[in-house]
Amino acid sequence: MNGDHGSSMDMADMDDLDLDGDTLDPNPASASIVGGTLAPDDKRRMFSKELRCMLFGYGDDQNPYTETVDLLEDLVLHFIMDTTQKAMEIGRPGRVQVEDMIFLVRKHPKMYARVRELLTMNEELKKARKAFDEIKYVQGTNP
Repeated sequence: MNGDHGSSMDMADMDDLDLDGDTLDPNPASASIVGGTLAPDDKRRMFSKELRCMLFGYGDDQNPYTETVDLLEDLVLHFIMDTTQKAMEIGRPGRVQVEDMIFLVRKHPKMYARVRELLTMNEELKKARKAFDEIKYVQGTNP
């Protein structure tokens, strides 16, 4: 059952999609867009479950229209592909480094803060895993 589907993206949120002055083309030739969505051969839906949860969390119906989720996923995938392509162009050829991504989002405070937060969290998780493995190792050698 689909209910009221009144959620929409803020224009301020759309500004976050602009990286370093380059606007994202809503109909890029490289993304093989057909009728506003990716062509049928690109229909591997990777983020549908997460996007449905995010839509609901931001006030949409618990069961959003499939078309809404598909369109949003197309936008997300396009953003990821575009950002990755830009990162490949500024860094070492054929390789995307964390520093390249940080460089791309440096002028976007929300994105930059989120990247820094995720990197910090990743380091904390690595330290916690290492400490846990060391404890496990010590306990395993001293029964």
